[in-house]
Amino acid sequence: MTASPVDDAITRAHHEEWARVVAGLARRFGDLDLAEDAAAEAYAAAVERWPRDGVPPNPGAWLTTTATRKAIDRLRRESHRHDKHRAALIMSDDTPHEPTGPVEDDRLRLIFICCHPALPMEARVALTLRLLGGLSVAEIARGFLVPETTMARRITRAKAKIKAERISFRVPLETDLRERLGSVLAVIYLVFNEGYLATAGEDSVRAELTDEAIRLARLLHALLPEEGEVTGILALMLLSDARRAARVSHSGELVTLEEQDRGAWNRTQIVEGHALVRERIAAVAAGANPPGRYQLLAAINAVHTDAPSARDTDWSQIVALYDRLTATDPSPIVRLNRAIAVAEVDGPDVALAEIDRLDVTLDGYHAYHAARADLLRRVGRSGESRTAYDRAIELAGNPAERAYLTRRRDQLGG
Repeated sequence: MTASPVDDAITRAHHEEWARVVAGLARRFGDLDLAEDAAAEAYAAAVERWPRDGVPPNPGAWLTTTATRKAIDRLRRESHRHDKHRAALIMSDDTPHEPTGPVEDDRLRLIFICCHPALPMEARVALTLRLLGGLSVAEIARGFLVPETTMARRITRAKAKIKAERISFRVPLETDLRERLGSVLAVIYLVFNEGYLATAGEDSVRAELTDEAIRLARLLHALLPEEGEVTGILALMLLSDARRAARVSHSGELVTLEEQDRGAWNRTQIVEGHALVRERIAAVAAGANPPGRYQLLAAINAVHTDAPSARDTDWSQIVALYDRLTATDPSPIVRLNRAIAVAEVDGPDVALAEIDRLDVTLDGYHAYHAARADLLRRVGRSGESRTAYDRAIELAGNPAERAYLTRRRDQLGG
C-alpha cells in the first residue's frame, strides 16, 4: 500500500526535525524526559491533525511550537515543578537566551550533554542515539548487538542517572569539549553507521541519518579544527558516503566494493575527503600527534577511493594502515578487516588462519561469517562455506545484504 503525501510528510518531518525539536526543548526546559515526551506528543498531534488540516508550510516550526505548548501544559499540571513552570512561561522568543558558549547548535550541544562522564560510555551513546537520532530501542539494540530489553534498561538507567545526579543542562565548557570528545565522536559515527549500514527498516540507506552525522561532524570540525580525530571522522564519513549510490543494485541487492560502478561515486565528497586526509598527513609530518582510529580508517578509505578499479587497489598499503590501527585498537573487528586485506596480499589461506584465531564474541556478527564464507569458497571448502553463508544470512541486518549473501551461497558448487 502506497503512503499518502501527508504520511510521507509526517515521516519526513520525523526524520528531519526530531533531533532539532528534542534538543531545543532540552535546552529550554532542562529535562530530557519532558523534551522527549513533548516531542512525541507533538508528532502524535501531527498524525491526528495534518490529514484533516493539511501539512503546515513549515513543519519544523509547527512541531516545535506544538511540543513547547505540550511541555508547558505538562508543567502546569505538575505543581512540584513550579519553578521550572514559571521559568518556562516567562521565556519567549523575545527573551535573550542564555549564552551558548562554544557550542551554538542545539543538537550538537545535546550530544555533549548526553556524553557526561557520569554516564557509562554505552549509555551515553545509546541515549544520544535515542534523543538525537530518534531511533527506536530495537534499532539501537541491533547497532550494539545486544537484546532489545538490555538496551531499554540501559537507556532507562541513563535517564535515571541524570536525574539522580542532577546533571546540569548547562552549556558545556571548553574543558568539557576535550573530555567528552571521544564519546561524541563515537555517537556521531554510530548515527552514521545506523544510516549507512541500514540496520533498521527496509531502506538500504537512511540518508537522513548519514547526512545528519556528516552535518554534526562538520560543525564539530569548525569548532575544533585542530583536533585530528574530528578531521578524521569527517573524512571517513565523506569517503564512505561517497559510495552511497553504488552500494545497492536496482534489484535491491548489496554491491560489494570491488563490484561497484566507480563512476557512480560522488567525486565532490571524495575530493573533499582526500583533502582532509592530506591535511592530517601534513599535520603529523609537522609534529602533530600520531593519527588515531578515525584518521587511520579515513586513510584506508582514501586508498580505496583513489584506485581507478578494484584490481588497482594498493592492498599492501591498506594492510600497513591496518597494522598501525591494530596497534592502537586491537579489537576483533579491526583484526577481521585486516585479515580481509591480508587475503589480497598473502592469499586466502593466510587470511582464513587469522580469522579462525579471532575472538569467539564475533559469532553474532554477520560480517565475520560472511568473510569466512568467502575465504572458504576461495580455498575450495564449499561445504563449510555454505554453512558460514547460512549463518551470515541469518544474522544479516537488512534485505540488501541478505540478497547478496544468498546469491553468493547459491553460486557454490555441490
